[in-house]
Amino acid sequence: MGADPKVSSPIKRGSAQLAVLTVLAEAPRHGYDIAKRIRQQTGGVVSFDVASLYPLLYTMERRGWVKGTWEQAPSGRQRRYYRLTPAGRRRLQPLRREWRNFFRALNRLARLADA
Repeated sequence: MGADPKVSSPIKRGSAQLAVLTVLAEAPRHGYDIAKRIRQQTGGVVSFDVASLYPLLYTMERRGWVKGTWEQAPSGRQRRYYRLTPAGRRRLQPLRREWRNFFRALNRLARLADA
């Protein structure tokens, strides 16, 4: 029997939070643009469909990490733009540190397994 290829929900949630907060640290964006930037910046390795992104954005907004406001896009459509809040910036720093440490540990483990 092979290994389960699924990634656990807490890991997915944590990586999604890191991805969204990082992209919003650059500039305010609407949902589709957030998903597009994440896909572009990770070379397509990380991607979100908009249906899974919006519940995450709503949760992050409830926690005070992002603030959403309705604005008129250049096309004339109303879009909800999300901005990183000061609380979101404070959340991003330890999250980046945690993931950096996690990936370093995985890299060490992979090097040992290759030895």
